[in-house]
Amino acid sequence: MAANEEEVRGRVRTAAHPPIQTEEELVLVKRYVLLGIVMRILDHDIRVIGTSAIKLPRFYESMLRGLQDRVLLELAAIRRQFREMGIKVYEEKRETDGLHTEYVCRGYHHRFFMLWGFVKAESERVLKQYLSS
Repeated sequence: MAANEEEVRGRVRTAAHPPIQTEEELVLVKRYVLLGIVMRILDHDIRVIGTSAIKLPRFYESMLRGLQDRVLLELAAIRRQFREMGIKVYEEKRETDGLHTEYVCRGYHHRFFMLWGFVKAESERVLKQYLSS
């Protein structure tokens, strides 16, 4: 078998020189993971506002639900791109120091790690983007 040919062993593909993942693909996967975190943040904040004693809870809840709708639309668009590009996120592990993500891109397995400080800062940046647009 030639060094450049792919071998299929079970469901995991290996090659002497696997194709390099593009920057666009990595950015898309990170955005997808961050948007999932943003959705959890918004869910939490909506629950907190519902039980708090602020003056306009319905107003703030509707604002957060509007943000949620926009995040869901972007998540759906990213999943559609995932299907076209052959990407599938199959594991997200929350650990004390950060978030591990594993995914398949064009048949090859990849992973990355984000510290919680980075996740928090990026989540805030994403929410600010939604609020400013």
